[in-house]
Amino acid sequence: MNGYDFTLAGQRLVALGSGALYWPSKALICVSDLHLGKSERRARRGEAPLPPYETRDTLTRLEADLNKTGATTVICLGDSFDDDAAARGLSEDDKLWIIALQAGRRWVWIEGNHDPGPVELGGAHLAELPLPPLVFRHIAQPSHSGEVSGHYHPKATIRARGRAITRPAFLIDGDKVVMPAYGTYTGGLHSDNAAFAGLMRAEALAVMTGPIPHPVPMPR
Repeated sequence: MNGYDFTLAGQRLVALGSGALYWPSKALICVSDLHLGKSERRARRGEAPLPPYETRDTLTRLEADLNKTGATTVICLGDSFDDDAAARGLSEDDKLWIIALQAGRRWVWIEGNHDPGPVELGGAHLAELPLPPLVFRHIAQPSHSGEVSGHYHPKATIRARGRAITRPAFLIDGDKVVMPAYGTYTGGLHSDNAAFAGLMRAEALAVMTGPIPHPVPMPR
């Protein structure tokens, strides 16, 4: 499997190149910040349009990760939809697709700051999910350990062969993981942003996503 293995609170986790986090001993996949319906929301607000395919692209990648890992538990770590109207505006085909992905699996929607979770779809809807020794929540809390969170859409930039390479990235230290955004067209916050200064320890790594996940000291 294409991923970077590491340990958090004594648990082996795998940062997949897709941006999903896999917990093998629990057969669990966590994805953060899907922001499904972003193109619809932008069109609704009269903003510059995006190609209207991001929902299907995101679900295609999620389905591939579920098939590769055989995960029986899925945690969507907040901001699964771009807003409440985007959740309500999901096409019937895409609703059926999500229902098919949920079949036979435990599925947990964590509340985000963009949406409270798509309550009309199946699965559990929680503010956060403790699975000791880990806890899954949307926004990181300083000084908490064993924490997996999202929200910030971290990305990292390195220089290689005279050019800058920027990719979404997992930020990982001995206490926590901040997940990259999984959704298509989600953008990101550079790892040297001040928002991460109080969250990540000095030894933090940025694991850049892509065909071969690449760990580097977190650019600051």
